[in-house]
Amino acid sequence: MLNSFKTVKIDNIFSISEVESAFSIITKAGIFSLYEDNFLIFQFDEVDVKYLEGNRSNTVVKSLLEKLHKIRSFSTNNGKIVYASYNKDKKVKNKADNKKKRLGYEHYKKNFPTEENIIYKDILNKIHCADSLVFLKELPDNCIDIVLTSPPYNFGINYNSTDDANQWERYFNTLFDIFKECIRVLKDGGRIIINVQPMFSDYIPTHHLVSNFFIQEGLIWKGEIIWEKNNYNCKYCTWGSWKSPSAPYLKYSWEFIEIFCKNSLKKSGDKDNIDITADEFKKFVYSKWSMAPERKMKQYEHDAMFPEELVERCLKLFSYKNDIVLDPFNGAGTTTKVAKQLGRKFIGIDIDHDYCKTAQERLSEVVNVFNGENYGNRANNTAL
Repeated sequence: MLNSFKTVKIDNIFSISEVESAFSIITKAGIFSLYEDNFLIFQFDEVDVKYLEGNRSNTVVKSLLEKLHKIRSFSTNNGKIVYASYNKDKKVKNKADNKKKRLGYEHYKKNFPTEENIIYKDILNKIHCADSLVFLKELPDNCIDIVLTSPPYNFGINYNSTDDANQWERYFNTLFDIFKECIRVLKDGGRIIINVQPMFSDYIPTHHLVSNFFIQEGLIWKGEIIWEKNNYNCKYCTWGSWKSPSAPYLKYSWEFIEIFCKNSLKKSGDKDNIDITADEFKKFVYSKWSMAPERKMKQYEHDAMFPEELVERCLKLFSYKNDIVLDPFNGAGTTTKVAKQLGRKFIGIDIDHDYCKTAQERLSEVVNVFNGENYGNRANNTAL
């Protein structure tokens, strides 16, 4: 049992009477004492230091106290100092349970299957004009490395309808059905990144609803990035109740980027496929990103686009080269274009034919950098 105790060794430069007197005091304090050659050996776990302090006139006790005071790792128990079992009981015993208590996600995350599946080669690196929910159901489980998207704020919504409550319920039901498929096709350790803005005019906290959905589905919330758009014009257009607490309208010049992980916060990958620089890493991990909005929305005839820089940051920070990137609401194709530029494989899906055409045209601006691994073949191609 003494093998697990703390041990202190002191040079024996004391008289026999001092040592014998000290051993009697030290034993009462809870310390086992013995001689060894020219040393005094003391082994202990819990020590009544207060009792020793009352007998420090003994030179041996005084020397031992000096040694004890230099020990930094200890706790207290019923007025005694705990040295040895502090490390054992507090740091080693029930370590897994303590980790679970400390890491809140251990209480809500699910353990998804980890076996990866191949994806058909003719699906990759293309824009697919299709219903995302229908298309995703055709993909195998665990085949996508990263999902990066911004959900549209109007699909399935009839703005002429007076049934506001039900139309928003339908919207989120449809959105979450698509997200469930995204979770299914995501690989072990994969990430889902959602750029989302609350629906301020309808007072719907979309970012909270989306985050709550993924947590309930068992994904791990990795973090949140604030995208500051520096769009200061939005601050001076609508006030609500002017100079009154009646109903002031809050202004927002930012959006949210929510990040979730499947099974683990850590994503494995080839270190040779890391393409983020040291300066970029230090900049991107600061979770407030200041970037101007996309300035070519009129050119692409799309009024809700995120900038290419946002995609570049997300892909470099959360994925490796050759990873497979999925955007189920690809729109005018920003995600797929940047994915191609950065040497990622991609799948872009959108139901709007004009957007798909624009996305395809933007892809043609990028030089092909893929290495052409074999991912199998499938007969029917839904790409443009």
